[in-house]
Amino acid sequence: MSREPGASDLVFREFRMADYDRVMELWAQGRLPLKPRGRDSRASVASQLGRPNVHFLVAETDGRVIGTVLATHDGRKGWINRLAVDEAYRRRGLGKRLVLEAERRLAEDGMEIFACLIEDGNTASMEVFGRLGYRKHPEILYFAKRRDPEV
Repeated sequence: MSREPGASDLVFREFRMADYDRVMELWAQGRLPLKPRGRDSRASVASQLGRPNVHFLVAETDGRVIGTVLATHDGRKGWINRLAVDEAYRRRGLGKRLVLEAERRLAEDGMEIFACLIEDGNTASMEVFGRLGYRKHPEILYFAKRRDPEV
């Protein structure tokens, strides 16, 4: 758990299963695609916790989760996913602080490259990551293969 300098009541900590419903609310508020019978199910999320390459973080103030980010790595590159901030706390720099905290933890794991995937049309996320130095690579196309459409 770490405290953000200058924000005495804001704490960044690892996600706990007790946070699940609140995090799903935040993801829905942020219009992130949800797969509640697949990768976003309680069982799937629980299976990800504790893996050495996963940093599932929440920002909490006064005992309430107000933001979240999921940072993972593949041993070569750090991936930042699922950034979401409560509507009442947007435009205050919390998204930036969550990304920086995720980067810090990924750097502790030895990652020197950070990347993110943003759905087309999610201009708010594009703006946040752009201000943090992330650059769009229009020459890279994302391909995915899913064993099940729910994952």
